[in-house]
Amino acid sequence: MQGQLWLLLFVMVRIGAALIAAPIFGTRAVPVQVRIVLAAGLGIFILNWMPVQMPGEMLALPTFVALLSEAVIGFTLGFVLQLAFSAPLIAGEQIAGGMGMAMATAVDPSSGAQSGAIGQMLGIMLTLIFLAIGGHLLWLRLVVESYLLFPPGAEWDVGVRGWLIASFASQALATAVAIALPITMVLLLVQLVTGVISRSAPSLNLFALGLPASVLAGLASLIVASPLLTEQFVGLAESAIDQAGLAVQP
Repeated sequence: MQGQLWLLLFVMVRIGAALIAAPIFGTRAVPVQVRIVLAAGLGIFILNWMPVQMPGEMLALPTFVALLSEAVIGFTLGFVLQLAFSAPLIAGEQIAGGMGMAMATAVDPSSGAQSGAIGQMLGIMLTLIFLAIGGHLLWLRLVVESYLLFPPGAEWDVGVRGWLIASFASQALATAVAIALPITMVLLLVQLVTGVISRSAPSLNLFALGLPASVLAGLASLIVASPLLTEQFVGLAESAIDQAGLAVQP
């Protein structure tokens, strides 16, 4: 019985690390008890689904190395999703700066840190789209299947996995630029028009005219670009699942 309990705890290390690093399951809104119960339930399912071999002695150095390897694998699975969910925050900061709303910040309920209102809105959009396409279920399935694809004790090539993560980070950054660029160009055009008007009529108050125009143009651009944002977010969510799967390929 004690051996089975230690084996369950060993399996829960990878699952727990993945849940902590993931953007949805690892937020402050999800209690720690929920993550523990979910990790235990998935661990019991894995132990009944496939045989998992645990290192021999509990307090030996190979056991600690195996535990560290399991934690790194789980953290990698969650960190890939974290990279995807950072893209709308980056895009939101760029858009908010062009709209003159860089100071419009609020407390992010998921992390407890201050973040821009536009970035939070885009992050909520990505979260809802990710849940709507069943991305959370696909990711949990990937975490479970990772024990079959990459069983405990298998050789972990850090260089290859690090390159995959770096490649996906560049892809997430490119997505953030693709989201922010059209709206930023519209805001730049509005600022150019405002500058021309202020030069033509110096008596006009530039700040009283430019700031409302930038805010209205930014909001209108966000509404018009909603289909583009949805397409970008769906592609980003699917790419995150694919990259997480490649990270645990043998």
